[in-house]
Amino acid sequence: MSAFESRRKPLLTFWQIINMNFGFFGLQFSFGLQQSSMSPIYKYLGADEASLPYLWLAGPITGLIVQPLIGAMSDRTVTRWGRRTPYFLVGALLCSLGLLLMPFSPALWVAASLLWILDAANNVTMEPYRAFVSDKLDKSQHSIGFLTQSAFTGLGQTFAYLTPSLLVFAGMNKDAVNASHIPHIVIAAFVIGSIFSISSILWTLKTTPEIPLTADDIRHMQKQPRGSRATVREVWQAILEMPDTMRQLAVVKLFQWYAMFCYWQYIMLSLARTIFGTHDQASQGFRDAGLLNGQIGAFYNFVAFVSAFMLMPFARRYGPKITHSICLSLAGIGMLCIPMIHTPGLLFIPMIGIGLAWASMMGNPYIMLAGSIPAERTGVYMGIFNMFIVIPMIIQIFTLPLYYHSLLGSNPENVIRLAGFLLICGAFSVSLVRIRPTPVAVMPLAGSGH
Repeated sequence: MSAFESRRKPLLTFWQIINMNFGFFGLQFSFGLQQSSMSPIYKYLGADEASLPYLWLAGPITGLIVQPLIGAMSDRTVTRWGRRTPYFLVGALLCSLGLLLMPFSPALWVAASLLWILDAANNVTMEPYRAFVSDKLDKSQHSIGFLTQSAFTGLGQTFAYLTPSLLVFAGMNKDAVNASHIPHIVIAAFVIGSIFSISSILWTLKTTPEIPLTADDIRHMQKQPRGSRATVREVWQAILEMPDTMRQLAVVKLFQWYAMFCYWQYIMLSLARTIFGTHDQASQGFRDAGLLNGQIGAFYNFVAFVSAFMLMPFARRYGPKITHSICLSLAGIGMLCIPMIHTPGLLFIPMIGIGLAWASMMGNPYIMLAGSIPAERTGVYMGIFNMFIVIPMIIQIFTLPLYYHSLLGSNPENVIRLAGFLLICGAFSVSLVRIRPTPVAVMPLAGSGH
């Protein structure tokens, strides 16, 4: 055990934890824009409906490759700015650039290429940021820290989904489009996201310095092998020595992330058919479906933002397993109901369950994981844990197009039904996870750390 692992960390106040996690707002605003707008942008640029999953390949592949490597590298990095800071600062800068350029894509291949850059940047930022939060917090505050991340995930994505509707409310023309048929309100939303992405990270860096490494910490890190081969070996060794809890969570995440990728890719196309009776991307109904998707997406993300704080005492009392299972079940039932709804206002009811599940996905699996991994390998294991998000997405990308026509009847509504069924399977699989008991979270009234 390293000195860093054995050291008890100062307990942080609620507002210190808020400042530490504020960078997640901009990071998740970026993810929210991708979830709500990439399928429509691809359709505007002429993409085939059944082939949409292939165009989402950038996120899972970059996550699979980038996060474990960056995680292992950040575990061993020693700079004047800290271990994690250089990575998520550079990632945030590249993310802002990708967001700024994306809505001006003149062709499908340009948008797809920019998504690779954007997702690589997001993944460079994400893993060191999660490890940074784990570095800063004592184990007794892990649940508060990761559920606060979940809250900012909900808040950032709420504004990302809602921004086009807010721009219409402010006076922008919802039907004004550029030469590629991309609405001006979507272009403006990406520009706003570019600003939020870098500014929120800068706020966290200003308010929350990393815990300084001691001489013993540095000596321990310097003894570790360096170089790209050593990094790859470290990732592989960590996989071989993976805790049982982490292996069991992989099954849960297979169901939930296959389902969520189905939902994000096809929810707008489903709404266009069930609510507006169209599949023509040049029609007003298709654009209206985009606004409606933004509104219900903002609502479920707002539910996630609020419920993340409500889930804290629930998870402490009943445990993260029961909490996560209930949330996934409610989301699964909600998704099964969505294709049966033909009135826009009723869509907000199933969004409550989806919002609860989204908050739980961003917090409770990490609570279950955090107590089972060694602190000196936090970065690499957080990166490997992200593989359990992206591998299901990659499986979805290469399998869904194979049965979209034959089994799903070329109907996006059936993709949403499939997502609901898989979430219910995920809820059942949570019961198979064995976790270590964690200390009760404590939060002082006055700060004893940064």
